[in-house]
Amino acid sequence: MRQPVPPRTAAQIPAPSIRPALAATAFAVAALVVMAGAADAQSYPPGFGPQPALPAPERSLVPTVNVAPVARWPNGATPAAAPGFTVHAYASGLDHPRWLHVLPNGDVLVVETNAPPKPEDGKGIKGMIMKSQMKKAGAVTPSANRITLLRGLDANGAAATRTVFLKNLNSPFGVALVGQDLYVANTDAVVKFPYKEGQTEITAAPVKVMDLPGGPLNHHWTKNIIASADGKYLYATVGSNSNVAENGMDKEDGRAAIWQLELATNKARLYATGLRNPNGMAWQPQSQALWTVVNERDELGNDLVPDYLTSVKEGAFYGWPYSYFGQHVDARVKPPKPELVAKAIAPDYALGGHTASLGLAFYDGKLFPASYRNGAFIGQHGSWNRKPHSGYKVVYVPFANGQPSGPPQDFLGGFLTADGKAQGRPVGVAVDKSGALLVADDVGNIIWRVTPKGN
Repeated sequence: MRQPVPPRTAAQIPAPSIRPALAATAFAVAALVVMAGAADAQSYPPGFGPQPALPAPERSLVPTVNVAPVARWPNGATPAAAPGFTVHAYASGLDHPRWLHVLPNGDVLVVETNAPPKPEDGKGIKGMIMKSQMKKAGAVTPSANRITLLRGLDANGAAATRTVFLKNLNSPFGVALVGQDLYVANTDAVVKFPYKEGQTEITAAPVKVMDLPGGPLNHHWTKNIIASADGKYLYATVGSNSNVAENGMDKEDGRAAIWQLELATNKARLYATGLRNPNGMAWQPQSQALWTVVNERDELGNDLVPDYLTSVKEGAFYGWPYSYFGQHVDARVKPPKPELVAKAIAPDYALGGHTASLGLAFYDGKLFPASYRNGAFIGQHGSWNRKPHSGYKVVYVPFANGQPSGPPQDFLGGFLTADGKAQGRPVGVAVDKSGALLVADDVGNIIWRVTPKGN
């Protein structure tokens, strides 16, 4: 098998230890290389950027399986941040925190969640192997099905108070506030609750506003939502029910897509399709365009297919399952659909093979240096289908005039130990009211808070 070329601008991140300051120092030195490389907007690492060179597909009878086993953070250890930044545990002892939402008053909602029962998704030899590997990675635990509210900041950089905000949900993920309605995307439906600013608990019963594809297969179970700036629409992500439609296209109805829901009428329509597993969504501050990060397909080699960051064009088809990164045909999909491949558009920016890019937040705060303004922070959870590992970090993609303007920069790393064990895995990212970056770590069970040193 062809060995991947190491990225020239993605710094090697040291594993943290009980002496996090040493890890941070080493990471800072490495990150200087990243910053220097970012000055040349054309020096993209292989598999990254607006026009990545894609290798030929590689097929094997046994797919590459390389899951990082859980080794959770030693007491006092933290991830290592880019030069000039420091990291604190904003909240710890959580139960698989995956997503974040910052309310207008500064309260932080943490979605503690995991997959629902999916009896049809674990069948067969491949299903059993994947379930075993996910258990090894710490991903097979009962869902807490709740949202926790964090408020304030104590002298140690942690949340001053913590309360259970919502409970008895159904594998929740995305959250959006429109006026006095709080919307939550469960795995099978969008529901809403009445909300008053400052409240620390909601006890009202949910009201369903939109069904979402779920069921006993429900392969990609996370459903994210975001509201339009005018509050007229919700947009909802729905991932595919397979890798490349191997369960049949009849199982993909309404999936691999972003939906638009008109709140005044409760009418829903497909907004963009052919997106294998879209997760994070955010509005780019300069262009006001909707962007998303998408997990692409597996089992075509270490560097294929790159996950990606893209603007979401209304009515666009992004290829899945028939093609990838535009019109590169996936020969595994039968029957082929050349007429759909001809319509497929390429995404805006490749994020590397099997990085499992999930979280997305554009920086609209004022706490960080001006060089971070309007750029994208992306939580890369790390995938199972690559050797060596990729992802397991938070990267920053600079933007100018509403478009990506340079190579990715490592911002928060050290989630993997030197021997390939996962002390944590970043998922959701958000900018809090002060301008700090929050990162949900669903293996470490921690929310990390990153600020410039001295803040």
